[in-house]
Amino acid sequence: MTKAKKIKNKNNSSNSIFSSKNLRIVLNNYKKNKEQKKIKEIKLKKLAESSQIIKDRKELKLFEEKLIKESNKLKIKEEELKLKEKELKIKEENIKIENKRLIKKDEDLGQIDKDLRLKEKEQKLKSDEQFRKDIDLKAREEDQIKKELKEKRKKEKFLKEMLIQEEEERRIEAMKLKEWEEQFDREQQMKERKEILKDERLKQKELNRLNTKDENLGNELSTKLESFDVDKSSEH
Repeated sequence: MTKAKKIKNKNNSSNSIFSSKNLRIVLNNYKKNKEQKKIKEIKLKKLAESSQIIKDRKELKLFEEKLIKESNKLKIKEEELKLKEKELKIKEENIKIENKRLIKKDEDLGQIDKDLRLKEKEQKLKSDEQFRKDIDLKAREEDQIKKELKEKRKKEKFLKEMLIQEEEERRIEAMKLKEWEEQFDREQQMKERKEILKDERLKQKELNRLNTKDENLGNELSTKLESFDVDKSSEH
């Protein structure tokens, strides 16, 4: 019984030691896991913060760009407003100048109207005088036109007669030329005939001369033969 108790006590002691060791291990592992979990959470938190920072920076950059664009738009609008103000001032100045010009123009027109009335009177007097001059000039022009027409008809008649006379002279000259050519052709033909007759006469004369010569030779030969016969007969 004592031995059994010792063995039991020994087993209890071993279990107690083992349990304590395991507990420490478990605790250590728990702590490690907890620390790793914390580290992981911290990393994730930092990563999330970093992502958020990047996102915030992007949004901030976009916001800044938007502000810059808005600022540029405002500047452009301010410039446009300034330009419009300048244009309005210029228009106001131009309107003032135009009003002054119109007032001056009205004054000038009033003076011009007076001058025009005076000129109209002068022009009417001149027109009446010019009308009379035009009537006189027209009458003289008509007389001159009649005179020129008369002279023109006279010249045309004279030129027509000259043309008829020249045409007649050309016709006569052509006839004379034709007659001369025909006469020349007849004379040439006569000359050619005379030359032909002359050549024929010369040929005939030469032929007669040759015939006469042949006859003389024949006669002379006959005479000689007769003489020869006579001499031969005498010898016998």
